[in-house]
Amino acid sequence: MSTSKNMGIEFYQHLGKLFYAIAAADKVVRKSEYDSLRKIVKSEWIKTGTTEDDFGVNATYQIEIVFDWLDYEEELNADECFEQFEMYYKENTSVFTDSLKDLIWDTANTIAGAFSGKNKSELMMLGRLKLVFEKQ
Repeated sequence: MSTSKNMGIEFYQHLGKLFYAIAAADKVVRKSEYDSLRKIVKSEWIKTGTTEDDFGVNATYQIEIVFDWLDYEEELNADECFEQFEMYYKENTSVFTDSLKDLIWDTANTIAGAFSGKNKSELMMLGRLKLVFEKQ
């Protein structure tokens, strides 16, 4: 998958917020949801990034770092995280190619289904994501 030069650390941090919002939609982030995210980052997202953070680590790992930090700190709720992603998306729509949106959608679906299928809260969050992507 080719990447835009605009895909830097901030891009991956906002994805971490989005994926946390999906997992935390039901107020509980389960180990299986985090494990699903880590697996997808290592198998799919790693292919999208060549940017490195200040420590020389592939910036795609910011997805996991932000997700883990939000889960640990519990400072932002799922709705706030989603809204921050949505604002970033609206300000940077040119970065979000169709193939990236497909990968984001697949990742969000996988996280939502990681623990006993998708519940109502997760389905509502997925619906919000679908609407954000369809507005463009």
